[in-house]
Amino acid sequence: MNKRTRRTVSRMANNAFRKFIILWFGELVSSIGSGLTAFGLGVYVFQTTHSATAVSLVTLCTFLPMILLSPVGGVLADRFDRRLMMLLGDGGSALGLIYIVIVMLSGEAQLWQLCVGVTISSLFASLTDPAYKATITDLLPEEQFAKASGLVQLAGSSKYLLSPVLAGMLLAVVDIEALLIIDISTVVITIITISAVRRSLVTKSNSVSKKQFSLAKDLKEGWQVLVSRKGVFALTLLLTVVTFYMGILQTLFTPMVLPLSNAKTLGIVQSVSATGLLLGSLFIGIFSVNQQYARVLSAGLFVTGIFFSLIGVSTNIYVIAAAGFLFFATLPFVNTSADVLIRKNIPNEAQGRAWGMIGVVSQFGYIAAYASAGLLSDYVFNPLMVEGGGLASTVGKWIGSGQGRGIALLFVVSGILVMALALVMTRLKSIRSLETK
Repeated sequence: MNKRTRRTVSRMANNAFRKFIILWFGELVSSIGSGLTAFGLGVYVFQTTHSATAVSLVTLCTFLPMILLSPVGGVLADRFDRRLMMLLGDGGSALGLIYIVIVMLSGEAQLWQLCVGVTISSLFASLTDPAYKATITDLLPEEQFAKASGLVQLAGSSKYLLSPVLAGMLLAVVDIEALLIIDISTVVITIITISAVRRSLVTKSNSVSKKQFSLAKDLKEGWQVLVSRKGVFALTLLLTVVTFYMGILQTLFTPMVLPLSNAKTLGIVQSVSATGLLLGSLFIGIFSVNQQYARVLSAGLFVTGIFFSLIGVSTNIYVIAAAGFLFFATLPFVNTSADVLIRKNIPNEAQGRAWGMIGVVSQFGYIAAYASAGLLSDYVFNPLMVEGGGLASTVGKWIGSGQGRGIALLFVVSGILVMALALVMTRLKSIRSLETK
């Protein structure tokens, strides 16, 4: 390749990355808005019901439709304009939030009404994620995948980094309705950025879109793409277990911390913890990870398990925040390594269907966690750690006893199991083989 050709290739790559940054900014804003809603609803439900099971139910309704319908979103992302799918997904998700605002302004919202609203939003959001991930492959050359993955995680981290502290401070002066209205307003910005990229970029030709449309056939093809690549399928199943433990943490962190503090402190602790995700994502976004993805994945997973356990060992807010920070700092290395290993082993014309199917399989762990976390907390672990509980006089001496300490014990156990999972992964040749593709 001569010097002029290299300059041309470099200019095209830089232009593509600028378009990606525009798209990424819109998703950053959307993530911040979603984080405000998630934090506000979590606090609202727990303070009105004092039930971890109720919090789990709202969380389940928030994510279940999006997870189950992600294969459909993936098929549509391969069949139609991917940026159009993102426009429909981001714009339509505001409808559920508008319903919740109307209900709240009419009086105190019932639990079932909150579930209906978040379910509506989730139905539309199922169109966004597969299209967004496939568009990254559309836009960028392979050497920029890892950097893009780091920045995508950075945008995702904003819902944990910026949103909790903003929501905690806002809830001290405004009601939950204000947070929902802010989230609804962010949709305007995301629509503008997606539209800008859509006008300036022609989607790569895709032979799939020229075939006769058959949803069932395309879903089957997406599944075949996944299972035909043994390493990708094994990695997807491993990620399913990881997402189960992530769902446990996501659902029960608020019920664990609120008995020790208040909503404002909870927001600060969540934001401090998520600073680790910010720094980890920034590190990858700037310096990238260019090799040995499988090794980085297993090492990162083991260290993540250590810090997961440490979140539950103390009632001291500062210790919880520090352990959370270190947990989130290692998570981007796990996510990026898995993302690149999968992306490198799936052909571009099947990216949408593959990511949709990978999403529903890997995130089934979240479904299991959201369905069981509240029950495990309220009926198994918390009773063991309250005064007079079976483990209050033994384990309670080390991690504390009382309200919420059963959740802390669940975090300790979960972290140990994540470490065991990392050790198992090092022995899986099918995952290591993805490195050579």
